[in-house]
Amino acid sequence: MQYQQTLNRPATYSGVGLHSGNRVTMTFLPAPANAGIRFRRVDLEGKPEIEARVENVVENHRSTTLARGNTRVHTVEHVLAAFAGYGIDNAVVELDSNEPPIADGSSRQFCKMIQAAGLVDQSEPQEPYKVTAPVKLRMGETEMALFPDDGFRITCTSSDKEARFTQFFSIELTPQSWEKELSDARTFCFYEEIEYLIKNGLIKGGSLENAVVIRDDAVLTTEPLRYPEEFVRHKILDIVGDLSLLGRPLRGHLIAVKPSHAANCELVRLVSAQMRRPLAAAQAFGPPPAVPAGEAAGKAAPAEGGDSETVLDAEQVMNLLPHRYPFLMIDRVTKMDGDFITAVKNVTINEPFFQGHFPGHPIMPGVLQLEAIAQVAGILMMKRSETGGHLAYFMSAEDVKWRKPVTPGDVLVIEVEMTRVRGKIAKAKGVCKVRGDIVSEATVTFMLWENP
Repeated sequence: MQYQQTLNRPATYSGVGLHSGNRVTMTFLPAPANAGIRFRRVDLEGKPEIEARVENVVENHRSTTLARGNTRVHTVEHVLAAFAGYGIDNAVVELDSNEPPIADGSSRQFCKMIQAAGLVDQSEPQEPYKVTAPVKLRMGETEMALFPDDGFRITCTSSDKEARFTQFFSIELTPQSWEKELSDARTFCFYEEIEYLIKNGLIKGGSLENAVVIRDDAVLTTEPLRYPEEFVRHKILDIVGDLSLLGRPLRGHLIAVKPSHAANCELVRLVSAQMRRPLAAAQAFGPPPAVPAGEAAGKAAPAEGGDSETVLDAEQVMNLLPHRYPFLMIDRVTKMDGDFITAVKNVTINEPFFQGHFPGHPIMPGVLQLEAIAQVAGILMMKRSETGGHLAYFMSAEDVKWRKPVTPGDVLVIEVEMTRVRGKIAKAKGVCKVRGDIVSEATVTFMLWENP
């Protein structure tokens, strides 16, 4: 049996962020068993933490960004790859800015930090997830297929749109092969991309000291390439970091063609869904759990929203909101704690919108999921301020994303966090989930107005 690992002592490094250009000091700290990898922003009030899980990924175009509320950490993949490469399960990454230092564009410096800190076994066993059936993904030019395997192997082919510098590499990942064959591979870009990146406020900390630039058939770098296939090896390094967002070590063989951060994270979501499937089946077909001695015999089993308690029932919700059937998007509120609220909407085939929205293939309109987020945010605002005689008016929506279809029989769990309140105007981040998967998300702004 292999046990979880953490660091033996802290280790610190200072540098600049690749995209932000901000000066940053980063410290790796030990963490208790089952804590996972967490990023802590010590420059913000309350030192908020973000767990390195795919549920917290909010952007993955050129790098992977994690967020919780209005707290963000950009470009986490190289740090995560170092922890995953060495098999470290639990650690805290303290930052005094919004992005880890890029160092030389690889994970070399982070490996040195881990070596200086040392590793220590913990009392809890490590629980790798072994892929049980093939998982396949096609996203744009990217194709990925993950197959069952006793180890963790990645086979990758990379190239640009013009098939320049097409490279292939395959590796069985162990702490030894990680350190020797992958950790030194540097990030790279093509010369013609630089103008776009600069115009979009990226690579403010980029230079030939921390990236390799490809111009036509030439390679611009301050030192010779570290590996014959350095570009594809760095792609694999990114994959290792992004796949660690599963929250558990992975056992399988991944074959990837022209991978990207977006595809890497989507693959993690697919693996996560496979990982939950046996539990969902057991819950669906197994007998109800026994009621522990001393508890009320009639106590309800936990609902899908993660909480059996009803904080506000339908009648209480209608006392707060002016909406009525068929436009009331909330059946009940299951949790309310400070700036957080969770509500539930049971989606049935009898919903009136199914009559005209994709007849014969019923899918809940995404705009109604957005409306559900806004209604839940309005309830939170009114309960938080205890303002009677007011309405919450929906003003705007940003960063709206619809990820998966919602169909009859689904239970829509709406989770909202208040991120900013100024007088009667508030902003909140909301997600809609079905069986634990995020199906839609948005940031909404609304205003409290006196009820006419």
